[in-house]
Amino acid sequence: MTDTETLRYTAFSEDPEGGNPAGIVLDAAGLDEAAMLGIAARLGYSETAFLTAPPEGLGGEPGRAFTVRYFSPKAEVPFCGHATVATAVALAERIGPGDLLFATPAGTVPVTVTAEEGRLRATLTSVAPHTEEIAAADLAEALAALDWPRADLDPAFPPRIAFAGARHLVLGAATRARLADLAYDFPRLEALMRRLDLTTVQLVYRSGPAEFHVRDPFPVGGVVEDPATGAAAAAFGAYARELGLVPEQAELILHQGEDMGRPGTLTVTLHAADPRVRVGGAAVRIP
Repeated sequence: MTDTETLRYTAFSEDPEGGNPAGIVLDAAGLDEAAMLGIAARLGYSETAFLTAPPEGLGGEPGRAFTVRYFSPKAEVPFCGHATVATAVALAERIGPGDLLFATPAGTVPVTVTAEEGRLRATLTSVAPHTEEIAAADLAEALAALDWPRADLDPAFPPRIAFAGARHLVLGAATRARLADLAYDFPRLEALMRRLDLTTVQLVYRSGPAEFHVRDPFPVGGVVEDPATGAAAAAFGAYARELGLVPEQAELILHQGEDMGRPGTLTVTLHAADPRVRVGGAAVRIP
């Protein structure tokens, strides 16, 4: 459907040249999966979000609850944080700040949009997260695909698969230089990720007690690297808390996209009384 309006926003930045671009179709009624995938592929962003009416019984304020599906250029993904943040801001520009409720393939995701100094900021609340071990052979294959010697891993960050709506392999880089030098075997990493049902690999360097630099290879989406990854940020927050790398109650700052020339900032908030993870950031329309 060539007449479907597709909006373009970037998330986790106040600059259209920063953050992670996302496509948004606010009215996807009548679009089937093939049409959604076609729009996402033509747009070429890591994800495009498609909104339709909410399922019966979802709840939420009338007119502020939606069904959301996410497509990369190659496939549907269960959850996408940056497209969620971008969509929430796009909606808030039309219906005002406040609470939104999204029914996603990964579960129900509440989002709150606030206006701060003339800018809109969205904070999503993840589904219940968890982490799991990765088999030694699979870890070895991941490192081989990345061309990372084991000595380049930070021993304080045990490799794990973390989930907060989508699955991500978390690997800690021992140095900022290691993180900056990303040149991987695309087909090899893609094959491993498909076998393990991974959405991205979350590569992390700790630059302070609550500050991190991250990068996310995304070959399964047909994209070499995702510039700012909200779903991975949520998964990382759960991982860091579960392994005692940060306090149970904490606010983490993740810097992503700098090595791609699209800097963005993601805020990850952890509450001791709630296992879910909150990820927030700005979003602006791309002219």
